[in-house]
Amino acid sequence: MADLRLTMGCWDYDRTRGVMDGSIKPDGINLTSLNLPVEETFFRMLRYREFDIAEMSLSSYVVSLFKPERAFVAIPFFPSRYFRHSSIYVNADAGINEPKDLIGKRIGCPEYQMTAPVWIRGVLSDEYNVPVDSVTYYTGGEESPNRSEKLKIQLPDNIKLEPIGPEKTLAAMLRDGEIDALYTARKPSTFNCRSGKVRRLFPDYVGIERDYYARTGIFPIMHTVVIRREIYENNRWVAQSIFKALNQSQRKTYQDLRETAALKTMLPWAMAHFEEAEGEMGADFWPNGFEKNRKVLDTFLRYSYEQGLSKRQLDAEEIFAPETLDAFVI
Repeated sequence: MADLRLTMGCWDYDRTRGVMDGSIKPDGINLTSLNLPVEETFFRMLRYREFDIAEMSLSSYVVSLFKPERAFVAIPFFPSRYFRHSSIYVNADAGINEPKDLIGKRIGCPEYQMTAPVWIRGVLSDEYNVPVDSVTYYTGGEESPNRSEKLKIQLPDNIKLEPIGPEKTLAAMLRDGEIDALYTARKPSTFNCRSGKVRRLFPDYVGIERDYYARTGIFPIMHTVVIRREIYENNRWVAQSIFKALNQSQRKTYQDLRETAALKTMLPWAMAHFEEAEGEMGADFWPNGFEKNRKVLDTFLRYSYEQGLSKRQLDAEEIFAPETLDAFVI
């Protein structure tokens, strides 16, 4: 029998590269991989379902589960994780010196349902007593105008959400004081320009994020991998095949990071950072699979519900292909 011909959209991560470049072949699949920026992959998959398999925003995927068609099913492989304390930017003149100063302020975020702002709002609420509904959110393009939510959302009345003008960008509005803070995934250009008008809320974010992990054990998940539901329903074995191949690819990345004969990354002290990560987070510091990530997933699903994105608080088991819940992670 001929291999099933499928397409996958995903960014060029070290941990997915083996599958993307074809050196690791999923069992029974002839895979065509497209290396695309995450925003493009998400937009094309959510709006037009262009790929059979795709990297997907965890938040967007969870929101999609409340749509009538339930177009996707996920596997517990997580190509993107990120501590997001570093992703809170404030206007230097807004009087925001600590998290509680955000209360009552104007907060930008490119999309309310983006995974990064969901984590940021949740952490600010849990760790710093900044209620999700204590601010007004302004949504739109960060660097280019006219960005809209990839999925239509309906929020409870206590969440105040306003779109910015069609010619506005959040990066410029933050610099100019039209918003007081920005929760985002990409560092804004107005921070990079070093004008002094935009700074991080947590300049010493590395120490704060390490402490957060040490106390909570949470390494936030940003993205998962989804399969179009009709592909999965007609070929249930695809979920395990893709999951297995992606984990083999990540295992190779671990091996590359441990290599001392020559550096495989362009970071001079990569080995020191790798050993430090292992020491603080364990040998499998970027874990895949369901059980190892249950607490992280439960926390995110609570945030999604508390922030008005989920109509009910989902159980983590509900969001993945059942075959992968106890799948062996190589």
